[in-house]
Amino acid sequence: MTLPFSGLTEQLESIHQDGLYRSRRVPDSGQGVHWVLKGQPFVNFCSNDYLGLASHPDIAKAFKQGIDRYGVGSGSAHLICGHSFAHHALEEELADFTGRSRALLFSTGYMANMGVISALVGRSDTVLEDRLNHASLLDGGLLSGGRFKRYAHADSEHLSRQMETSTGKALVVTDGVFSMDGDFAPLDSLANVTRQQNAWLMVDDAHGLGVIGANGGGILEHYGLGQHEVPVLVGTLGKAFGTFGAFVAGSEELIETLIQKSRTYIYTTATPPALAEATRASLKIIMAETWRREKLKMLIERFQQGAGQLGLPIKPTESPIQPVLIGDSHKACHVSRQLEQAGFLVSAIRPPTVPKGSARLRITFSALHEEQHIDQLLEALSHSDL
Repeated sequence: MTLPFSGLTEQLESIHQDGLYRSRRVPDSGQGVHWVLKGQPFVNFCSNDYLGLASHPDIAKAFKQGIDRYGVGSGSAHLICGHSFAHHALEEELADFTGRSRALLFSTGYMANMGVISALVGRSDTVLEDRLNHASLLDGGLLSGGRFKRYAHADSEHLSRQMETSTGKALVVTDGVFSMDGDFAPLDSLANVTRQQNAWLMVDDAHGLGVIGANGGGILEHYGLGQHEVPVLVGTLGKAFGTFGAFVAGSEELIETLIQKSRTYIYTTATPPALAEATRASLKIIMAETWRREKLKMLIERFQQGAGQLGLPIKPTESPIQPVLIGDSHKACHVSRQLEQAGFLVSAIRPPTVPKGSARLRITFSALHEEQHIDQLLEALSHSDL
């Protein structure tokens, strides 16, 4: 008799042999550029805390004050009794920040993407996605019940051809800044295609909001696009904002539709009100302290210049995500361990997160990094087995 799940051990061994095994680090410190792991200090180059706000004292203070006022838990879903004044105020402020009619909070970015796509797409409709979209977007499309199609990465012409055979309503879905490559979606051309085809365009700007654009308006500010061109905007709060959660911003009709139909909004407990207060404080800092974005730009340019001089296999982008392409998963893990021995945390990204044969080091920058950190990292990379 075969025992239940008897094949799991063999599956895990196969993952390990392929160099794809994942493990967790348990630090002794909080989030920040300086990390302590098992008593050893490291400079962290693998966080999405792009603006350095995850441990900001003003945000922590707002969180504590929120707990004093609201307690810890929200108590229920938003549509029962979990929607507080803090939640509502944050939604209004996020709508103003993004230049949209309304915003709606979700517990996570994954839940936002799943909930939006399933609410807008039915069995007779079509969802079209960039091939390199985040897993949450791909899962949302696959589980929506609609006809699911993928177009070549950042290829608006291929998208246009794919749309010729679409059925029902069409929803085009893309990341704004792609999380593993750091490149920008061609939103100007995607917006033209969707307008010509009478389709909706949905952009998940998880890695762009707060970071890209003079005002932190993200990829849409970069292209000068608004609610008319991009009807559905998704943003996460656990990256540049330094807190937790997500939101969707768009028209009055969109938000009301999500409130009525989005299962991942309706059937889950609201995030703690104190967290909303912390995010409100974070949003004020994002809008006021433009030096954080200016410093990030300087650090990115310094790294790219140094990497170019060393001949490193980088894939330069305008975002804080700077991938160093390696290819082989075992080698990527080996170089990551070499950097760790030198005092730097840099993640090795392997399939299935990236396509087979495209393993890389994913280097990410924070506004709290200094120039000497960049120079020291470059020195360590020059002595690695890249």
